Amino acid sequence: MTATPMLVNLSRLHFPVSSLGYGQRVAVWFQGCSLQCPGCVSQDTWEHGLGTMPLEGLVEQIARWSDTADGLTVSGGEPFEQPGALRELLLWWRQQQGGDVLVFSGLSWELLQSTYPDILALIDVLVSDPFEAGAGQTLPLRGSDNQRLHCLTPLGQERYRQIPDERVLDVCLDGDKVWLAGIPRPGDLAKLRSQLQGLGLELSTSDQAGCMP
Repeated sequence: MTATPMLVNLSRLHFPVSSLGYGQRVAVWFQGCSLQCPGCVSQDTWEHGLGTMPLEGLVEQIARWSDTADGLTVSGGEPFEQPGALRELLLWWRQQQGGDVLVFSGLSWELLQSTYPDILALIDVLVSDPFEAGAGQTLPLRGSDNQRLHCLTPLGQERYRQIPDERVLDVCLDGDKVWLAGIPRPGDLAKLRSQLQGLGLELSTSDQAGCMP
């Protein structure tokens, strides 16, 4: 009997992305988030059941870039709402190459430690805790200052212990749509959206200013 393929709900996939971790990275955005933090600008990733595809197909796409990528970033949505797919994706990445793994989650560090220690063992750097709109936004790789960055391996400590807050945004083209990857400061999206509308373009976001950082 043929095993049923594992499915993943996927919002976006892109390479290269330089705004969500060290170097030039493969970035994967899972679809679906039950946290739905107030003020989240990534509400298009909240709904569950969209973008369903076999995990094998996702891996095949990433494999085209993995040899030249400095790392893998997984965001969402909430990646830990698909723990099986997340675990298998990270296991595959670990077997392929040595780039670091950075995962964004809106869940608390304490909950992740107690519930998913096997997945944490596959991660170099984790950003945890829900987005809080009033908590400030001054820390690198975080959408709000209540969120915590955890360097879980020597590679994670080497690359992320001291990182500048450059707030780089990747501008990605998809037909007549422009979407952003990164962590914008308050007001950045409104300014860019206005400028693009003047050029007849539509802006969508796949950033970390919401439920993730």
